Amino acid sequence: MYVRRAYANGRLKHTKTRLSTRAVPLQAIAFEALDRFPRSENPILFPNSRGGHVDFRVFGRRHWKPVQTAAGIEPLRGLYDLRHTYATFALRAGISVFAVSRFMGSSIAMIDYHYGHLARDSREHAVSLLDALAIERAVDAGWTPQRRAARPLSTSDSSPPRERSKRVVDVRWTSRPEPVAYLTNRRT
Repeated sequence: MYVRRAYANGRLKHTKTRLSTRAVPLQAIAFEALDRFPRSENPILFPNSRGGHVDFRVFGRRHWKPVQTAAGIEPLRGLYDLRHTYATFALRAGISVFAVSRFMGSSIAMIDYHYGHLARDSREHAVSLLDALAIERAVDAGWTPQRRAARPLSTSDSSPPRERSKRVVDVRWTSRPEPVAYLTNRRT
């Protein structure tokens, strides 16, 4: 799902900040629900009763809170509380603070300030990942260029640029390196 615009105070406008324009991944269960959703001529996926944009302040008073009351949920939660729930679940699931900040349209500092204590990418977790990596030898450092003898310095710049050889680079964290790309480096 892409967040490109915002509806506030009766107007459709640009998002509040540069970070607010973002891509948000949806879980498979959300895609399945959207596939079952009836098709409509309205370009708004979830329109209000008159076919226009939903005003979340009105929606919260008229629909969200009464549904919670009917379901026996106490204390009542606001719609904005769903952001906190998402951040909490995502960080506890091991999604990085960086990724959560991108999905939520907030800075890394803001996510760390409010939810950092929930993140699994703490120092201890990072050390355990690095220890496991060292034991498994999961990273092939073969992409590091071999040392070569230095060429003598030339006083002229007239020689054509030399093309470097193609090398296989493993950029994934796997227990067994697999070639995934060929790189050609050229001097400019």
